[in-house]
Amino acid sequence: MQASIDGFWRGVQRGGLVLGLTLAGTLGTLAAPPVLRSDLGQGNPVEALPAASPHWLWVNDIVFAHMPDGKAHLVDGDSGKYLGQLNTGFGYGRMLLSPDGATIYSPETYFSRGTRGTRQDIVAYYDAKTLEPTGETLIPPKRSSNLAVSANAQLTDDGRFLLIYFFNPAQSVGVVDVTARKWVGEIETPGCALVYPAAPRAFFSLCADGAVQLINLNEQGTLSKQRRIENLLAVDKDPVDEEPVRYQGSWLFSTFAGSIVPVSANAQAVTAGQPWWLTTPAERAAQWRPGGHQKMALSPALNRLYVLMLKGGPDTHKDPAQEVWVYDLATHAKIQRIHLQGLASSILVTRDDKPLLYTAFLGGSDIGVYDARSGKQLRTIHEVATTPTLLVGR
Repeated sequence: MQASIDGFWRGVQRGGLVLGLTLAGTLGTLAAPPVLRSDLGQGNPVEALPAASPHWLWVNDIVFAHMPDGKAHLVDGDSGKYLGQLNTGFGYGRMLLSPDGATIYSPETYFSRGTRGTRQDIVAYYDAKTLEPTGETLIPPKRSSNLAVSANAQLTDDGRFLLIYFFNPAQSVGVVDVTARKWVGEIETPGCALVYPAAPRAFFSLCADGAVQLINLNEQGTLSKQRRIENLLAVDKDPVDEEPVRYQGSWLFSTFAGSIVPVSANAQAVTAGQPWWLTTPAERAAQWRPGGHQKMALSPALNRLYVLMLKGGPDTHKDPAQEVWVYDLATHAKIQRIHLQGLASSILVTRDDKPLLYTAFLGGSDIGVYDARSGKQLRTIHEVATTPTLLVGR
């Protein structure tokens, strides 16, 4: 967490930005887009969104300068239009879409006096067409409020159970049955953090000493089997980042120095494959390495991996970057370098056959939109969020 905070402030300094000015500009913009729900009183109609596009983008916003007011913003990458917003509570992490795209799941935290008082954690459910809340599930007040990463909350591969990383400071995973909309229970993961799905009813967590915990759930979502796999990942010389991308049957983790470690996971085992480098020896000597917060993205249609890259020494792996390097996943060869028009700490590539590349900077408010094939910038969507963290696509 401290490394993430340090990287954030270094990014703000490098970008020459003042968060207060960013906040003021963003608040002015957020009043402008049309709202989906009328605030004129009860009985007013709710406007529905048009048919969803594969180029719609959700921007999770922790609102660093005013953390009780977390938000998630919806924009259209094709038109550059702002489509809607969710108000999502304190220290916001991330929202998730159901497999059919009809429902939004959002782990949220609230305090009875705004910034103090009784804490209540929930999973809120929203209609993805109208953005109206449709219900909630009360969960223990333990949701981790670390800087948002995708592994804070994940759905099991069958889409039935929402897995939420708890930290208070004991580490565990909360399980919610999103089909029945009910709390299932808590699974202790001492010394192990975050959630990475591995099968319809299995997931693993990363442990501080390089081990992983593999956990299987039963039909009811409670613990069926738990085992620890020792010494899977390096932690001293070149540790992995906590924000991998999933490729076929593996999670692709980047290391601080710039190699990719494929981790295969299923209900029976978690194994680490042969690492491969993002950089040549000459590029490593010049101190090129991955950087940023959500630093990798994947295009299934093109079979390409996109990585934010920067020049920097040790401990700069959280700094923002101004280049995206593109790799052929079949050969691991670098096939393209995309020079961005500004700093970026998060990227995402859409999953369709005409993919867009989105960029965001944790210390800025704009979203960059690029053609993922050519690298050409198509547009900038201005002043979308105060502190954009995760980018979430369909």
